[in-house]
Amino acid sequence: MKELSNRTAEFTDSVIRRMTRISDQYGAVNLSQGMPDFEPPKEILSRLVEAAMEGPHQYATTWGAKNFREALAFKQNHFSGMKIDPNTEIVVTCGSTEAMMAAMLSVTNPGDKVIIFSPFYENYGADTILSGAEPIYVPLIPPEFKFDANVLEEAFKQNPKALILCNPSNPTGKVFTREELQLIADMAIKYDAYIITDEVYEHIIYAPYEHVYMAALPGMKERTITCSSLSKTYAITGWRLGYVIAPERIIDRIKKVHDFLTVGAAAPLMEAAVVGLRFGEEYYKEVQKHYAHMKNLFLKGLDDIGLKYIEPQGAYYVLVDIREFGYQNDLEFCEWLAKEVKVGAVPGSAFFKEEVNHLIRLHFAKKDETLQLALQNLSSIYVKAAKGN
Repeated sequence: MKELSNRTAEFTDSVIRRMTRISDQYGAVNLSQGMPDFEPPKEILSRLVEAAMEGPHQYATTWGAKNFREALAFKQNHFSGMKIDPNTEIVVTCGSTEAMMAAMLSVTNPGDKVIIFSPFYENYGADTILSGAEPIYVPLIPPEFKFDANVLEEAFKQNPKALILCNPSNPTGKVFTREELQLIADMAIKYDAYIITDEVYEHIIYAPYEHVYMAALPGMKERTITCSSLSKTYAITGWRLGYVIAPERIIDRIKKVHDFLTVGAAAPLMEAAVVGLRFGEEYYKEVQKHYAHMKNLFLKGLDDIGLKYIEPQGAYYVLVDIREFGYQNDLEFCEWLAKEVKVGAVPGSAFFKEEVNHLIRLHFAKKDETLQLALQNLSSIYVKAAKGN
């Protein structure tokens, strides 16, 4: 029989989702896949019940229901300080995963180069390959995960079509400073490149850090494609409501790509989520307070156990150093951790282009009792590691 697609020949399954399956297999506390186990806001759920009975149940406008786009523009106008036109500058997608893919397919041609900071969320490499583009990896140097400006400029000198920026970063929790973003912006302007941002964790920031919108920097709105979703901010990862915000010239192209990728997002879910998009600023302050509580609870527990980690500035992940356990393969360590310690994690090698096998990613978007159970299980890690050796 004829061979299958060359572009997908080297694909593996998602390591993150694989670790969820392994966690389930061994009955481990799943701190691998980044999904909360607490409920979304009651106001959104109440509206969902009404929408389930009253509708809408048929196709919405392909690029998103009008009231959803208007509510989203209202929210983003407030936080970014930019004026966003809900009719010409927004496309609602099936999660930020589709938003990123639609952006990449709309911007790049086969053979174009795209800059990706490493470590990176695993989908970015796949998006680049599916688009037929060639990734240029620029390392973020731990533990601060800063980049070398000279290395970045060398990447820009290769004439990339775009740079992908995750801010706050998954998996590192890095929040890019205004100065870092301005440096990236200056290079994007100098070398005429687009910036595709993933800002899904924009409201999960820990003091004293703050989120700066790339598109809001001088001269950047015209070349920034902002991708995000409602998944993390409202604890509705399963609803798959994402979006792209970009200038009309770019959105016109993304609308067409999106139309043939998924047609449109779920109409009743958009209807229910409008309530959340209209929340006042107090809600987002509570989100930050809640996540700061979970972070502090979990990191204190890691301290008490004696595990070494890199403290996140944003998002809800923490990279834990496992060198002391003597494993040369972080995937094998994570499988052992799920089976013997009953905690699910993601091997750091899933995120790095460089040879990195000494970090694992845990997430802490969980109820207190879930985190306490995970910490209780982790407290046995040294005893079980000693027995294993």
